[in-house]
Amino acid sequence: MKKLFFLFVLLFLLNFGTPILAQSTTSSENVEMADTFRKEGKIYVVVGTFVLILTGIIVYLVALDRKLTKLEDEIEHQK
Repeated sequence: MKKLFFLFVLLFLLNFGTPILAQSTTSSENVEMADTFRKEGKIYVVVGTFVLILTGIIVYLVALDRKLTKLEDEIEHQK
């Protein structure tokens, strides 16, 4: 479970921390693509897709962790 928590924190930092570090504080340029997405309402589709994919990955990792824990317990009881 500690490994899963560590992996979740790592994924969180990579997904949300990297763009913050990559932003240039001296540049005041507006991103036209983002403005267009906001204006047309497509930004919600992009965010929703990202959240859906991230949720699927997290559910898959939790299920995989449970299966591995069950297999580890079975191996431990056989010894």
